[in-house]
Amino acid sequence: MTTTNGEIPEGQASPPLLTASRLSKTHGRTPALRGASVALRAGEILAVTGASGSGKSTLLHCLAGIVRPDTGTVEYAGERLDTMPERRLSELRRTEFGVVFQFGQLIPELTVLDNVALPLLLAGTSRAAAHEQAGEWLERFGVLGQETLRPGELSGGQAQRVSLARALVTAPKVIFADEPTGALDSLAGEQVMAALTHTARDSGTAVLLITHDAQVAAYADRELRLSDGAVVAADEAETSTEVTP
Repeated sequence: MTTTNGEIPEGQASPPLLTASRLSKTHGRTPALRGASVALRAGEILAVTGASGSGKSTLLHCLAGIVRPDTGTVEYAGERLDTMPERRLSELRRTEFGVVFQFGQLIPELTVLDNVALPLLLAGTSRAAAHEQAGEWLERFGVLGQETLRPGELSGGQAQRVSLARALVTAPKVIFADEPTGALDSLAGEQVMAALTHTARDSGTAVLLITHDAQVAAYADRELRLSDGAVVAADEAETSTEVTP
């Protein structure tokens, strides 16, 4: 059970890993968030849904420390993200947060293997060890054998699975997935969601999933709906789909 503002009631099983309280954010003169609150537990998959322009991506960006809210608070594992120095935020994004965007945003000049290894290399891991771990994740997501290709040589589904491998290679605590199937056909979208949810549940990684697709939202444990930047409903998902990739 959840409260109507998206927060988890006190006394429910595990305490939230990531919380946001009464967030507001304006882009120019356009309000993107209007007092939105949300809580995400470790190992939970939460779908944030709503129409285009409802504030979904802005909420994700605030929770991931990519942008700062105008008002309200964001806390991760007891630390305030909204007032955190940029250096510490960058460290969290390298080590404990993973981000997957709609179009993957792989680096076109790098090979598939180097794209996945990049977060490890930036964190100081040796090239040999980073490539070994990257190869293990590519195998896990069914794209082993594509290591020397450039992103432009991949199908949409392959590229998105490479993006998932890159996001998970550092064993993050939270994955932020912004419309991860939005640019894919239905079959590729199902394969990507199956891979994401199976891996997240297997590793205990929390997932904040932004989507406008009810079939994608059905993979989540809970659904939070936004309208005009405000939470209008926060319900337990009726079904939770687990499919082995």
